[in-house]
Order: sequence, then structure tokens, then C-alpha cells
Amino acid sequence: GASSDPQGTAGVPPPSSAPQTPVLTPKKKLVMEILHKLKTNSAVNCVITSLNSYSSIHLVAGESYEVVVRYTLIHYGHFPATMYFEFCPDLPDSVPFCIVREMEAVARTPLAVELGPVAPYKKLQVFTSRPRLKTAVKLGDYRYPTYLKEIAKQGLLSCSLKMKNYSHRFHLLLHLEEIQMEVDIRKYDLHNQTMNQDPSNRKLLTLSVPGVAENRPSVLRGDCLRVSKSEDTDQPITVYTGYVHRVELDSVKLGFSKRLLQMFLSNMKFEVEFTLNRFPLRLQHRAVDLAVTHQLGEVLFPSGAAAASLPMPKLRSGLESNPEQHAAVQRIVAGSSKPAPHLVFGPPGTGKTITLVEAMNQVSRADPTAHILACAPSNSAGDLICERLMTHMDAHKVYRVYATSRDPRSVPKNLLKHSNWDEQQDGFVFPDKKTLMSYTVVVTTLVSAGRLVSGGIPVGHFSHVFVDEAGQAVEPECVIAIAGKCSLKCSSGLSLLERLMNHNALYQKSSDSGHFDTRFVTKLLRNYRSHPAILKIPNELFYEKELQVFADQWEREAYCKWEYLPKKGFPVIFHGVMGKDEREANSPSFFNVSEIEVLVDYLTKLVETQQKKGLPKLSAKDIGIIAPYRKQVEKIQKALRSVPALRKWEDLKELKVGSVEEFQGQERRIIMVSAVRSSINYIKMDKDFNIGFLSNEKRFNVAITRARSLLIVVGNPVILNKDPTWKKFISYCVEERGYTGFDFKDAEGEDDIVSRLATLKICVDSES
Repeated sequence: GASSDPQGTAGVPPPSSAPQTPVLTPKKKLVMEILHKLKTNSAVNCVITSLNSYSSIHLVAGESYEVVVRYTLIHYGHFPATMYFEFCPDLPDSVPFCIVREMEAVARTPLAVELGPVAPYKKLQVFTSRPRLKTAVKLGDYRYPTYLKEIAKQGLLSCSLKMKNYSHRFHLLLHLEEIQMEVDIRKYDLHNQTMNQDPSNRKLLTLSVPGVAENRPSVLRGDCLRVSKSEDTDQPITVYTGYVHRVELDSVKLGFSKRLLQMFLSNMKFEVEFTLNRFPLRLQHRAVDLAVTHQLGEVLFPSGAAAASLPMPKLRSGLESNPEQHAAVQRIVAGSSKPAPHLVFGPPGTGKTITLVEAMNQVSRADPTAHILACAPSNSAGDLICERLMTHMDAHKVYRVYATSRDPRSVPKNLLKHSNWDEQQDGFVFPDKKTLMSYTVVVTTLVSAGRLVSGGIPVGHFSHVFVDEAGQAVEPECVIAIAGKCSLKCSSGLSLLERLMNHNALYQKSSDSGHFDTRFVTKLLRNYRSHPAILKIPNELFYEKELQVFADQWEREAYCKWEYLPKKGFPVIFHGVMGKDEREANSPSFFNVSEIEVLVDYLTKLVETQQKKGLPKLSAKDIGIIAPYRKQVEKIQKALRSVPALRKWEDLKELKVGSVEEFQGQERRIIMVSAVRSSINYIKMDKDFNIGFLSNEKRFNVAITRARSLLIVVGNPVILNKDPTWKKFISYCVEERGYTGFDFKDAEGEDDIVSRLATLKICVDSES
């Protein structure tokens, strides 16, 4: 039962929210023996008291037997236990059978009760019969172009990628991807859904879409949805198109024609069909065509024939203390790889973005006529580039181009005045060609870069194209930034950077020297961010142990003597929590209240201990909290506002809580990670929707390498240990005595009871 004190009593059947002493009363005549065996986590101390103190008893018809299970908990959380009663009939040739009871003791703080589900989870009702809307593409009747099958028969997907098959190969892959996207988006269509008028703008209707924050489905400003009245049975059915005006946390605001608004009534029910935004796909199709048209073979499949060993320019870059970074800037300014790309890669914290920003700065200084296009896969990464550029060069020479779908509330305020924000139109407006061409550096996402071609920016205008976080973008997206704008075994899921490094000899280590050709590749190995304890596992798993620690000693060791470290000198904590992944109302997103309790406890301790015993002053912007599900982010933010101790921070709003993708390229003095997942049953869902941390090495790597001085990870070790990457990290924390919380070893041995139950007839209903 729920309790603010970590103690409770549970019985058979599972307890309600109030402690109770249940009674097991046989419903049928039983002449049997009971063999009591209880397997549970040993962190839960169980005492069984019954009318008979023997391990097995003889059941007598008509009698009742009271079974009481007492829990003594040493941690907050959800502690399950399996108890079974084995019945051995005293009859010839009889087969034993058992009755199983699953029990759970729950210990919670008042905060956990406050953060609990606002309503029981109820899955959104989707179409269970033939869709009533007139769809552009019906699943049952979908006909792909005949040539797709012919191309597949010709082995285009299995042959190696070359310039002569480049556009055909990617057209096919993009078409196949679109077909799959059409199939996937149908899962989100809504049945009998109500809409409400927006009180602030009665021309807009609000539709609840609980999974929209996690791209389930993906909906952006400017997209359209198709709706029809549920009661409409006349043929042809009237379909109304709604255009997305704004995307909220769990809803979208839609603009419709006057025809719908004039007949709209409150609580009117609609059939809702989501549509696919084909714009990014169309840009990728055009990009691979332009790559062929503009003969970019030496960019996409470089041979190195045109590259020359040029003298390195003398620069005052400010990166002289880092020879790899400084040399990379020199080679980029000199153009040592032209027309082939120069790749700068390395582990987190080695200064890849800093290197690219300084290279852009030096290019503009060396050649005042240069025009630079700087791109990144995500808006957050693009914003980071822009902010750093404006501290290194004249901010008025830098221009940030946003898509019309970008929510202005998520844009850093200092960037708005250097962007295409139009206050009069209350939105981002694509600028004219003359305006764009007047800036030295234009910063945009890879997809939005395609609008530069549409806007008529001439080929060759941009002398340099820089792509940050290129490993996070598929190749056709990278080609959007290259094709049509500069004179410069594969699948659509591979980045251009990865393909070049894996399949082009110019970008691989020489078999003779064991080194890269520095004209084409710079590998950064000096980490200027983190304490070595934070880097150890990523270094072993992903970077061949080549990562070198160069972070400032005082900064990286700032929390090595913190009194709440399980082991002094080891600023990494894995706090094991037996939580529960929950959902509420009709939102598909998960949250874990038990983990939030632990996070808040650590935050409170950090506030209380700042500037004491040699610890630095701490502000909210020094801390970042990473969680994989939007609902967990929402609940953490609510908890931060609810805890009085945290209100001491005047800048509490600066404490960033977000997904891994929102922390890409960023760092904080202290990083906390909430893994959330506590049920094995949902792991496949995470894989299907590409969410969560499990089975996603890139997300794991990014999450734990954001911290400079202190890393705190909160999660369920029983579940996380099933993933080899997480298992290695948790084992490392255990070995270094940085593990605390629930002792997950107590959960081992559950297989014993499972194998025993497999030999018996199991009755999960006491009526059986």
C-alpha cells in the first residue's frame, strides 16, 4: 500500500492502497498439503504467520487459513514478490498444482503521490474498421510504382553504391521509406474524437494528441490533418482539412475553413486522419538528382586525385594549445582536401563544434568574399553553432534561418533578432534571395537548407559548407546541404560521414603507418569536458581507449569530495530504484515517480551543500536532467516547482530538463539521468518507436558524456542489466563502489521459482 514511511503490509490478493490483513478462504473442498515457498527480493524481509507453523499443512474442508505477509522496506519504490501455494492431492496418480499470487509493496513520499497518474491510463481509440475518410493512400489498395519492383529485381539494393547508380538507389530507398511511413502513420488515426475551440483564438480548434511530444505521431506547424464528422454517413463524406497552427505538449491547434467553424458545436465528434509531410522527402529526392546534375562525384566518392599537399597558413586561432584542433582549422582554411570533404570526428567533449566554429571564423578572415553555409541535423544543434559563431565573429554577419514550423518559444532570445523572425506576422518568414546572400554565414538545419535552392540561391554562392553532427543525419539529408549550393554497402540509414569512413580508403588509417591522411581527416582525442571516471566506459566501448583527459583539474574534481558520493573521489553515482513505469489518461508516454523522488532528493542535497566544505557555488543552469520520455520530463518539471528547497534558486527555470536529442552537443557541470524503464514488457515498444535508452548505444553515449564534474544515473538495474551496454556501466559502478540504492543482486534467483512453476499446473484465479 502507499505510505510515506518505507514499511507496508501485503497479502493475498494484492493489497489496496490501505494496509490490510487479507484472509485466504478456500472456495472448494480441499484435502491437500501446502508447501510454502516465497521468492522475493531480499531487500523485502517477509515473515509468514499462519494458524499452523509447519512448512506444510493438511487442509480441512470448511476451515479458513489466514496468511499475512509483512514487508520491511529500506528503500522507497515498488517491490514485487511472487508467492505460490503448491497443492499435492493425497490421491493415487494425482498431479501437484499451484495457485500463484503476485504481491507488491509500495513506499512513496507525498511528492510521489502528488506526481502520480492524474487518471488511469486509457489507450486512445483508433480505427478498428474501414476508415471513413477519403484517404490519399489506402493501405489495402496501395500500389507502388511498377519500376520499384523492377529495380529491386535488378539487385540495386544489394550492389555497392556508385555515382552511376546514386540517384536511382536513393530514389528507391526514399520511396520505400515513404511507403513504410504511410503504414506507420495510420496507427495514429483517431475515432470519435472531440475538438474544442481555443479560448484565445476562436478561429482555432484544439485536438488532443497525447503522443505528439514524442513524435507519436510526428506533427509540425504547417502540417495538415483531415477530419470528418463521426455522425456523417452520407456519401460522399465531407472531409475538412485542418492546418496545424501550433503544437503543444499533448495537443495541436488547427485552423479550418469557415465552413467547419460555422457549423462547429462543442463535443462534436470527428474521425481524424493524420497525413504524411512529404516535404523533407521531396527535398532529399531533389538533392540526389542535383548531386548527379552538378557532378559531385569527387565530393561524394572522392578519389583524392585533385587534392594537393598545400602549405599550412599561419593562423592565430586561439586553439594553439590543442594541436589537432589548430591543425584541422589550418587544413580547412587551406582547402587541403578539395574537392573532397574534410572530416573532423572524435568523442564527446573533444571540441568538434568549437573546431568548426573557429574554422568558419578563420575562413571569413582569410577570404572576406567567402560565403559559408553552416548546417546541423537538429534545431538545437543549429542554435548552438549560431550562438558560438556570434561570440567569435561579428554577430551581424551571421543569419539564422528557421523553418516556419519552428515554435518561437523554443528559440533562444538572443538569436531571434539575427533570424528570419517577423514580429508583425508572428512567425518565421523565409527571406528574399538578396537578404540571404548578404550574410557571411547562414545557419540552418539540413532540411531547411533545401529552401535555399528553392529560393534561387545560385550554385557556387556558398564557398564552404559545414555540417555539424553529421553522423546523426542520413546521407540524403547531408546531400541537401551540398547539392546545388557549393562548387565543391550503403543504405538510407547511414550517414555520409560513416559511409566515407567505412568504405573510402582516403578516410581510413593507412595499413603502413597506422595513421589517417591529415589532408582528409582530423581525429580529435583530447577531452576538455569531463572527469576520467565519467569517460571510462564510453572510452572503452566506443573509442578504442584512445580518449585523453585534458579537462581543467579544478573543474573536473569539483565534486570529488561531495559528502553524498558513495565513494569519495569517484564522481559517478548509479542509484538503483525499483520503480514502476506508468502512464496516465490517454497519453502513451511513460513516467516513473520513484525515480523522480530520488532525483529531487539529490537536487535538494546539492542546494544544501553548495559553497560548503570546498564545494563551488551552484546555479540551476549548472545542472541538466536527461529523461527519454516526454511525460517524465513534464513530471520532473512539475516536481521542481513543488519542492520548497529548490526555490532558493532564482534561476530555477534555467535548469534544463529534456531528451538526449535536446542535450546533443551541450554540457553541464552536473548531469542527472532518469532511465524510467522498469518493465521488460515495454522494451519492444521502445525499439519500435525508437525511444528510450535500451538498445540504443548512441543515446546512452550522449547522455552520460554531458557531465563535467558529477554524473548521477537513476534507474532500475534489473531491467537495464539486460542490455549489454548498460550492464557494463552498472558493473563498473559496482566495482568502483559508486553504486547505491536498491541492491539488484537481491533480485537474482527468480528463475528458480519460474522453473518450479513450469512443472506445475498453475491456477491464477482463486476460484479455480
